[in-house]
Amino acid sequence: MRDEYVDAVLAAVNLIPPGRVLAYGDIAELLDSAGPRQVGAVMSHYGGSAPWWRVLRANGEPPKCHDARALGHYENEGTPLKLTGSGVYRVDMRVARWQPSDTEIKAIEDLVAKMSHPCGEVVP
Repeated sequence: MRDEYVDAVLAAVNLIPPGRVLAYGDIAELLDSAGPRQVGAVMSHYGGSAPWWRVLRANGEPPKCHDARALGHYENEGTPLKLTGSGVYRVDMRVARWQPSDTEIKAIEDLVAKMSHPCGEVVP
């Protein structure tokens, strides 16, 4: 996996504010590159120092095997949650999904430009 892509995914994840989340596919769409599985691979291998709990499945399920740790983060940040019929929690994606501001969109566009430039520079 290219270092620029890994850096872009992690930088985008670091932009997500506390109490808000994005799905793996949302990150891929914002970066206009690859897909949810590639974002998941980046998070699995390199996401330990990023707020990994803010990136989850589109249905609101937290990362596998990390649901208990993620729940603590969600509670601390006030992330909207809901219980399923079986008593399992999920993030309420309808309420918690992050909508980047124009400034944040510009920062993400700069990440994309940096990814696509061979020297990693943002070209004006």
